[in-house]
Amino acid sequence: MRNPLPAGHHARSFARVAAAAGALLLVAATASAQAEIKVNDTTGFKLGVLLQPQADGTEDATGGYDQNLFLRRARVLLGGQLARKVTFFLETDNANLGKVVGASKEISTGFTLQDAFVEWKVADEFIVGAGLMFIPLCRNCYESAGTLLPVDYGASSFLESGPTQSVVSRDTGFQARGYLAHNRLEYRVGAFQGARESASRNSFRSAGHVQYAVLDTEFGFFTTGTYLGKKKALTIGGGYDVQSDYKAFSGDAFLDHPVGAAGAVTLQADFIHFDGGRTFNLPRQNDLLVEGGYLFTKARVMPWVKLETQRLSAGASAGDQNRFQGGLSYFHQGNNINVKAGYGIIDPKVGKNLHLFTVQLQIFYF
Repeated sequence: MRNPLPAGHHARSFARVAAAAGALLLVAATASAQAEIKVNDTTGFKLGVLLQPQADGTEDATGGYDQNLFLRRARVLLGGQLARKVTFFLETDNANLGKVVGASKEISTGFTLQDAFVEWKVADEFIVGAGLMFIPLCRNCYESAGTLLPVDYGASSFLESGPTQSVVSRDTGFQARGYLAHNRLEYRVGAFQGARESASRNSFRSAGHVQYAVLDTEFGFFTTGTYLGKKKALTIGGGYDVQSDYKAFSGDAFLDHPVGAAGAVTLQADFIHFDGGRTFNLPRQNDLLVEGGYLFTKARVMPWVKLETQRLSAGASAGDQNRFQGGLSYFHQGNNINVKAGYGIIDPKVGKNLHLFTVQLQIFYF
């Protein structure tokens, strides 16, 4: 819904939404146990949910604001163990439910199979997986949506999705991953379907990522956006994604560390170089994401900032832009139950600056 009222009015409106979301947190029940079904010693299942009701207002070129009250994510998660060393994960999503897209409200977008893969852990050093999964290009590129530090992912983290015929950077294929050097070195490498020509005879897509944990080790299929000071993590990594003449390369760094008993700091930086070459209509560019926050442990409050730059090749430099977003989060129950409020600016090289306001409540349990 478009509204021509000034930015100050929208700031007050979204402050009221943030207060309402905070009130909901005060009555949220504390999760005390995992919803899990154990069949026998080698077979079991667990069920989870991710709900992110969101209010946002985004300024358009006319100075008016597109306003929405919707579900940013509505996911059902199912995972478990099928046999000894064999696990699986399924996740559905009904994204942007209730948001205005084009000229109408999308109140029933339909469930999407977001993730669907199985893994066989031959050893810690070699875990083979197959199915629909995140492409391991950069840390933010395969981060859990339930542990993000700011409200959402980087604007360029999934930029290759359209050209490669992927869905939010997920593709079908096979991947091997493992942990070496006393579990400090993690590698991922895979072959994926990628964009297919009519005869399906073109080359497959290849992607991989490697990261080294300087302090505490990190495990799991998805990376974490913030541990809220519960780890002493310093991890450095890099990745690639290629198909035919298309190529993308990345470098990333992540820090999550307590600061005495009073707080904790989280920092992340992701750099990605994209080049569609002759394969995709994706201009050569360098994209940077930097985000950070400081948690006041006792108050469970975290102010945070998110900075992004997009620099295209000389022939397409009119599309360059900077983005800034700052906000405040209240972690009622860590990453399981929280509310985030943010204000942002999109600063394009050509055209006027655009402002946006966002308030998001999160319920995450898995």
